[in-house]
Parts: sequence; structure tokens; C-alpha cells
Amino acid sequence: MLVVGTDLTPLILVGNECVGMADSAPLPMEIHLFQELSLPSQPRDRSRPLAEILGDAGVGAGGAGIGVVGWKTFPDRRRLDIPAFLADVIREITGPQGRVENATDLLIDPGQGLRVINEVEQLAVFEHAACRTSDGVRRLLFGIEPGLTEREAVGLLEWDGTPLSCHLMLTAGDRARLGLLSPGDRTIERGDPFTVAFGIWGALNCRAGWVVADETELPEGVEDYVDRSVVPYFETVAEWYQALHVGQKRHVLHDIVERRLDDPFFGIFLNPGHQIHLDEWVNTPIAPGSQIELASGMALQVDIIPATGTPYFTTNIEDGIALADETLRQDFAARYPGAWNRIQRRREFMRSSLGIDLHPDVLPFSNIPAYLPPFLLSPDRVMTLT
Repeated sequence: MLVVGTDLTPLILVGNECVGMADSAPLPMEIHLFQELSLPSQPRDRSRPLAEILGDAGVGAGGAGIGVVGWKTFPDRRRLDIPAFLADVIREITGPQGRVENATDLLIDPGQGLRVINEVEQLAVFEHAACRTSDGVRRLLFGIEPGLTEREAVGLLEWDGTPLSCHLMLTAGDRARLGLLSPGDRTIERGDPFTVAFGIWGALNCRAGWVVADETELPEGVEDYVDRSVVPYFETVAEWYQALHVGQKRHVLHDIVERRLDDPFFGIFLNPGHQIHLDEWVNTPIAPGSQIELASGMALQVDIIPATGTPYFTTNIEDGIALADETLRQDFAARYPGAWNRIQRRREFMRSSLGIDLHPDVLPFSNIPAYLPPFLLSPDRVMTLT
């Protein structure tokens, strides 16, 4: 729990096992052991009450308002998403006339939150992360074969313990239709539906399709999988990519998906795209009527998910991009020439091989940008506009 005010040295309150880490932080902070943040049944006999710690720091004095940053925002700013044992004390020390508000929007407001506008150093870290995740997914797509278990297939990603942006997902067969599941011991079979998502801090890549070599191996009744599902989906994602630029209104991106995939068959119900950071989903303003403009420094996840709920299963491309105006692009190219060269090669791949022409503001971070093989046993057969 971090406490920041205009006239005090920041305080950090930590449980039993985090004191050592707090002491290593590069920022000057007062460290307070607050054992209520510790694990169940650990010692609770060495720390002062929260009200006393905050009161000594002047929190709540003089009727000053308190902003509470948790994880989520709500239309009613009085709603907090922190544990009650913290919220109750904070409200008590401010008194009946005090003002305690949800201030999470300071960090994740989709238009100007501190975590949605990234500096060039942060974007370079995200590009590096995307290399790791996209290379892993590419290894899997070129290495998957019937007979591997789901856990063996996960090994192709070569995750090395780097912190994840979300849990690792990989499933085949009937479980794949459930979506957000971790791998199990099931053996992957020819003809299975299959999905995988691999994300580390700053990046995520996802693909979905069928473990077949061509349409003749698809289950009966879905032989037109590519024409019915994949073609309209890929064309939609391509238009979405080509509409990206600094200053674009967010509702335009939503409208593209609604216009092209409004058939109930596709089952689109989540926002078509969102912001990404250390966590895979930070926020998203991509919604009907949104007037928030895309800004330079935003990192976005191309995340348009059909949920057909039919034997056709699904198809999916998820990759990360960043938006950068001319000044930011020049800074990126000068400071990180290796990453900049990779970005330019990806842009050229998308233009010349896939037929997707990007605005100069768009920086693809994935090494498999918009690469979509519907038949996973034929990874060299991919969707293109040409």
C-alpha cells in the first residue's frame, strides 16, 4: 500500500515477507510494516494499527480529500475496489465530512492515464517482450503435431519464468471451446480445435484454429470454415489495422467491427481492442460513440475475438502495436535502432506479403503481425488480402 501526498515523504506499507523488497526500491520512501497485509495466520504482533500509521502521516487531517487507486473504475467515484479492512479505516479517519474517492483513472483513464501514454523507453521494453511472446507462438505453430500433449506443446513456447501479463493458455479438443484455460495432460489429436495465448509483461500473442492440414480434414459440417469464418474475420482485422493512426477516434475502430461482423454468428461482444501494459488489459475506450482520440505513446492489443458458440469454433489474431507521432518515431529510431529495424521489416511484411498497408504512426511489435494460418498443420498457408 503506497501513500502519496503533497507534503509528505511517500509511505509504503508492506506485509511480513515484503519488507526486504520495499527496502530495495530506488525511490525514497518511509517503510512501515503493516502485518494485516501478510498471509493468513502469519504473525500480527509487530505493527501499529492502520489508522495510527496514516494519522501520524497527516492523512485525513484538515478535511483533505483522499483518492484511492485500486484496479477498476466505476461511474460512482465513491465505489472502491480495495479490501474492506483498508477502505473502512480510510473512511473512518476522514470522518463524516471527509471525501474518499476512487482515483484509479489517474493511472488508467483510456485517454490520458499515466499508464496508457508510454515514453519511448517503455515502448522499447514492450517491443522486446513482444519478440519473446511472438517468437514463442511462432515456434508452437510450426512445431505442433498430433500426439503431443498440451503440456508438451506449451514447451514449444520456451517460457523461461519471465513475469506473465496473464496466465498461459493452451487447449485442444472440446476444452478449447471454453477459451481461457491452462494446458492439461490431454493428447492433441488431428482434427482438434486449438487455441493458445502467451503473454509476458508488455505483450501477448494469441492464435486459434484447427489441427488439420487442409479443409478436407475439418469435421463434417464446417468444411467452409475459412470462407464462413476466417475470411470475413481477417478482412475486418486488416481494415482495423489500416484505420489506426494518432488522432483517430476510438468509435471508428468499434464501428469497423460492428459493420463487418454484426452477424450473430460471430458473437462479438467484447471491445475490439484495448490498451496493454505490464498487465494484458489495462483499459479500453473502444466502444460505440467513443470520442477519445488515439494518442502517441499508446500501446494497443489487436484483440477481436469471435465467440461463435458453434461447431465452427473460432479464429483469432492477437498482436501488440504502438502508436507514435513523427517526433516519437524519430526518438525511437535514434535510441533503439535494432528494434526500429525490426519494426520496419514487420511493416514491410504486412504490406508486401499480407496486403495490409499501415499508417506511418503504427509500430507493429509482434514478429508474426497479422499472421493467421487457419490450418495449423500447414503454417505456411496464411490469410492475405491479395
